Amino acid sequence: MKFATFTSGGKTFYGAVTETGMIALNDAFPEWPTLFDAVQADGLATLAQAAEGKPVTHTGVQYEMVLPNARRILCVGVNFPDRNAEYKDGSEQPKYMSLFPRFASGFTGHDRPLIRPPESHQLDYEGEVAIVIGKGGRRIPQASAYDHIAALTLCNEGTIRDWVRHAKFNVTQGKNWDKSGAIGPWLVPFTDAAQLDEARIITRVNGEVRQDDVLSRMMHPVRREIEYISTFMTLEPGDIIVTGTPTGSGARLDPPQYLKPGDVVEVEVAGIGTLRNTVEDEVL
Repeated sequence: MKFATFTSGGKTFYGAVTETGMIALNDAFPEWPTLFDAVQADGLATLAQAAEGKPVTHTGVQYEMVLPNARRILCVGVNFPDRNAEYKDGSEQPKYMSLFPRFASGFTGHDRPLIRPPESHQLDYEGEVAIVIGKGGRRIPQASAYDHIAALTLCNEGTIRDWVRHAKFNVTQGKNWDKSGAIGPWLVPFTDAAQLDEARIITRVNGEVRQDDVLSRMMHPVRREIEYISTFMTLEPGDIIVTGTPTGSGARLDPPQYLKPGDVVEVEVAGIGTLRNTVEDEVL
């Protein structure tokens, strides 16, 4: 069972995704007004049970960022073995992971356009797996880290490349342009370690494969990410960790190939799905 946030007729809903449409579940759970609230309450299994056998309520919907009211989104940077070499700065592979925050306003939903701002045309793509925390905790050991994951989703962690270099020690301003990235299309409940351990992530731009790697090659695996992050902050249900992107982003090609209006970007992981976005210029 998959769960999404969507709009129809000017109203926002969440519910189960089927091959023929959506089964809205808002009215059945007034105590959980959003999908984020359901995750916080460890309610995905309850939602699945409630949707079983129910008819489709909506078709022709618009997907929203899957948790549009997510409070905390942490991204792991430079997390594949060849990514560090892409920077061509002579630095050693990092001992500790790079982390930076993103905010929900910087993301849109599946089949919606990524927005290229007039201040820069260096909009880039980064295909990633994102995990959603279901059980909070502090100083979580790697051995039990997977017990804290509620669901998986996909992220195109869109970046305005020249703005990440505006300062010496942070990339926040290049990572948080409104609707420059996407998270979705839906949440897939996490029930088996193989969903992460055997995952292969592929990013395509206009049908051309740009990124193709397996999560098992990450320098800081998901178990380590949860352990490390929970050392300095208490993880809470609904927190999102965007786990890292492979080599092949547009900025690292020769010459660089940034996204432009009309481009189509797809991030695919078997067992999770495909996150698809177009690109448009911001309308002022």
